[in-house]
Amino acid sequence: TVNVVLNATSATLLVSGYVFIRRGARGAHRLAMQGAFVVSALFLVSYVAYHATSGSRPFTGVGWTRWVYFPVLVSHIILATAIVPLVLVTLRRARRGDLVRHRALARWTLPLWFYVSVTGVLVYSMLYHLPASMSGP
Repeated sequence: TVNVVLNATSATLLVSGYVFIRRGARGAHRLAMQGAFVVSALFLVSYVAYHATSGSRPFTGVGWTRWVYFPVLVSHIILATAIVPLVLVTLRRARRGDLVRHRALARWTLPLWFYVSVTGVLVYSMLYHLPASMSGP
């Protein structure tokens, strides 16, 4: 539950950061994006610690839910791996004041980072809270 709250918080901060920069509120944008980074880093630490001590849980859904769950899971894993260097480079460019290159990369980083955050919540929800009535054929 802690991990899903961190992912949802990250997604919320990412949307807030986007809205702030579109409105020209650079300071608020910076704070929102730094917050998203911190929350995502906390998520990563929490996720690794949880799975190191508790292992993983197999997906038990059947029927159509498997056709939804596994593509979402695979895309989430691939993009979660790719997003780490994208976020680090995007933030570094902003901190150095290289705003032209920051914006060019942020156009890719933001939607991918948001996707990873949202699909993290979706994967968790399907894995731990999918009603049995929805996992039938």
